[in-house]
Order: sequence, then structure tokens, then C-alpha cells
Amino acid sequence: MDNRCLHVLAALALCALPACGTVEDARPTADPLFPPIRSSLPLGTFSVSLSVKDLAQSRAFYEKLGFEAIGGAPTQSWQVLRNGTTTIGLFQGMFEGNLLTFNPGWSIDGEHPEQFPDVRELQAKLDNDGVKLMTRAEPTSNGPANITLMDPDGNVILIDQHVPRPSQR
Repeated sequence: MDNRCLHVLAALALCALPACGTVEDARPTADPLFPPIRSSLPLGTFSVSLSVKDLAQSRAFYEKLGFEAIGGAPTQSWQVLRNGTTTIGLFQGMFEGNLLTFNPGWSIDGEHPEQFPDVRELQAKLDNDGVKLMTRAEPTSNGPANITLMDPDGNVILIDQHVPRPSQR
């Protein structure tokens, strides 16, 4: 990485730091200079799903980095942790490699918005745009479902909807 990239990354990191020392201070606020970005394909809340060898050991490590458990089922070998607005999932023995994860119907605060595109609608849009899916949701199914795809560099993306379609709530 050349020095220009390092300077840009350093500047971006400094911009992300809160003026005061609390996580709450770093939360985004309405700013007329930086209006919210509207997506033509809203995928839901983003997290990174990590494939771990030892769930307890990994959780202890991430807790030292300021992450706190917000959900999951350690007895089923998975845990969700958050530090500010950053969310990671730890999964032991459930998949190979790490995943970029999007959750339609789930806000960063764990709430379920009234309206959101169902994973089957996202699947239809991706199909229409010629995106090859690795796994598919049954188009006529109801309730939770997921799809997976791979970006050009081999990164696996999971779109995992774990709440019912908006019309079914």
C-alpha cells in the first residue's frame, strides 16, 4: 500500500473518532452536509460472520476489544457481539471461511422495521441483474430464508433474513 492510501485511511479513521470519549458520541446524527444514503437495494444490517475454532476463546478475545454479547446461543456454537455500531458473529463449526453478512428486516438496534425488502425479492432483483447465486431461497416460501453469493474476489456474501416477510407480521 503506498503512502497516499495510508494517509487517506488515517484521515478516514480520524474522522470516525468521536469528539468526546464515548461510543454514543460516535453514533451518526442527522447532518445536512452528509444526508443519509438511500440504497436502491437495501440489504439490511451489516456484520461480519467469523468462522472460529473455539467460541469461548474467541468471545473472550473480542470482549477484550470492547465487544459485548448481544445475542446468539453459545450452546449451539454461535454468538453475536457488538462494539458501538460494529457487529460480528462468531460461529464454531458452522461454515468454512468468513462471511460478509446482511440481515434484511433487522436494524442495527435489533429492531424489525415495518417495511423492508424480503430476501426473495432481493433474490429476484439479483437474478434480473445477472448475479449468480450460490444458494437460493425457495421463491414461494414464507418466513426466514437466506441466499449466498460470491463477489469477484471470492468473498462469500450471506443475505440472511431471520424475520417473516413484512406482509406476514
